[in-house]
Amino acid sequence: MVADDRRRFQRLRLSKPILALMQGHNVLILDIGMNGAFIEHHGAVTPGDRFNVAFRWQGQDIEYVCEVARTSVVRDGDELRNAVSHTGLRFIEPVGESEDLLQDLIATFIGKVLAAQKANASGDATHATILAQIGEARRSRTRGFISFRLKDDNWWRVPTSSSKQPVDGFTVAAHEDDDELEKLCSAYAQGDEETRRMIRMVAELSTMTVTERA
Repeated sequence: MVADDRRRFQRLRLSKPILALMQGHNVLILDIGMNGAFIEHHGAVTPGDRFNVAFRWQGQDIEYVCEVARTSVVRDGDELRNAVSHTGLRFIEPVGESEDLLQDLIATFIGKVLAAQKANASGDATHATILAQIGEARRSRTRGFISFRLKDDNWWRVPTSSSKQPVDGFTVAAHEDDDELEKLCSAYAQGDEETRRMIRMVAELSTMTVTERA
């Protein structure tokens, strides 16, 4: 499995933007994932431009070398530097422990959303909180994955060498706890499309804990 294939993840839409720093200027992160972010900022950039973007989460710094994938001016200013732009960034290289911290951030955000959905439905957030633990940046290292496929209201559990997320289920690292996976299957089967998308993001975080060994 090549590294690029394991970085093609979806972004998490943030209800509250994250304040970040880019080239000495404040920007707002609107969406974020393990492979990149969507930001709002003043001024204009060009596809292919590279620079560092940094922000803080739970008192720790997260910083990435980024490349502009696409950009557009959404509001003109009296000068170009005063215009407001929306830009899609591709994460090229983490600085320090930023990749592990970003995994934790995304898992925490997804866990809060799932917990809120569960609380709204039943008044109990415990179930969804346990589900979020699957997405934590675990330091366990193992080989292989397990794909869960929902077919005709029945789950099929299939060992696999690929971390690819199926359209009818999800794939996680082989080391995940069976009790947590049972809860994840239940939440997926009962959830709407947005819930299922977030569960696949949690599963993607799980697959990142796998390191190939010779």
